[in-house]
Amino acid sequence: MRVFLRFCIFFITISIQAQGSISGNFSPAKDFKWLIAYELTPNGERYSKDTAVKDGAFTLEMPVTAQAGMYRLVYAVPQDEFYIDIIYDKKEEVKFNFDLQDGLTITNSIENKWYNEYFSKITTAQDRLLEYYELGKDSKKEYMAILKELQTLQDTYEENHANTIAHKFIKANRSYLPTEYENLESFLKNKKQHHFDHLTINDPILQGSNFLTDKFASYVFSALPVNITTKEQLFTEVIKNVNVTASKIANTSTGFQVRSFHQLWNIADANGMAEVQDYIFKNYLKKAAIANNDQKLVDELEMASRLRIGAISPNITWEINGKKRSLSTIDPAENYLLIFWSSTCSHCLKELPTLHKELKEYEDLKVIAVGLEDDAVNWKKVSATLPAFNHAIALGKWESDYAKTFGIQSTPTYFILDSEKRFLAKPESDKEVVEFLEN
Repeated sequence: MRVFLRFCIFFITISIQAQGSISGNFSPAKDFKWLIAYELTPNGERYSKDTAVKDGAFTLEMPVTAQAGMYRLVYAVPQDEFYIDIIYDKKEEVKFNFDLQDGLTITNSIENKWYNEYFSKITTAQDRLLEYYELGKDSKKEYMAILKELQTLQDTYEENHANTIAHKFIKANRSYLPTEYENLESFLKNKKQHHFDHLTINDPILQGSNFLTDKFASYVFSALPVNITTKEQLFTEVIKNVNVTASKIANTSTGFQVRSFHQLWNIADANGMAEVQDYIFKNYLKKAAIANNDQKLVDELEMASRLRIGAISPNITWEINGKKRSLSTIDPAENYLLIFWSSTCSHCLKELPTLHKELKEYEDLKVIAVGLEDDAVNWKKVSATLPAFNHAIALGKWESDYAKTFGIQSTPTYFILDSEKRFLAKPESDKEVVEFLEN
């Protein structure tokens, strides 16, 4: 009897600790060399396994400790651009083909087939509804047929795929559908009101994927009144949506809040919404990042805001014949050029003399060259050969205040400012500096 019990316990343990695999083929084979699997958790990516890709083929034998959920397979850098998200349920052997031209094809995994099939079909049907509104159609019969198709698709996939990881996403993706015809303004208003109805925000698998953060972003930047006419109105409405979203995730982990607000911050940045960026950072993202012990992110975002196009440049000071000068009080000019360089940098010693010569014809341009140096000896000799520039020195080189304030990671680094000393451009070379000024 005791032996039998031991066998049962051992069998149960093995069943619980089942080990599965993810395998597949990449093409063109020559473009893929390695693959790293990360488990997607509410607080971010967690390393799970890696393997080589040989002749386009790979097999990831997943650790027995790997949890069921969504996994990110990274195949190139930067890893936030080159990846595939796969459901791994610890039951199926997941197999797929991935082609750079044709994308992902699941060859073995019912869960992943359901997931991809559902989102493909529901997106197509939703696009038909949007097209109906965009084209100004008036056929009520066509309108109701589209609604019926959407309702049937949603109900069918929810009913047929219960008790799966895919079902979590399918159910949470249920969106508002009218029961009768609604004009566009009414539809958008009601869709916004019911946006969060089915989002299971506290589900850790949904939190780990991009699903929820994408839903938040859609609400914040797309759930807007149709009668917005000014940038100020747009920013006001977007900020209102940020506040609503913040209230919905207030009780989630700080790691998930950081990810959610950071995505909103990035989208605002990409769309030139500086006011929205600052609001998100000051009211939500900074607090969440500090609570999550992520001071590095706080510093990075503060620097990004400080140096973004349109922001006023931090001040720079220097001396000429014993008298203090500064960027903030320098004589007015149409443009200002900031150069961060070093007298021991070979690229600088090649580019700056050429640039010094070419910029002589730009009378309404002031140049401030900041030397990142270990000492002033060589800097004095080299800077003296560039007399048309104003010269400041930052002892401590990469650890100097100026290097940190302006985020300098290589020399030479260039910034072009407008007449109000706001950042206009960040050229990559002396040639790009001249090209910008010419145009």
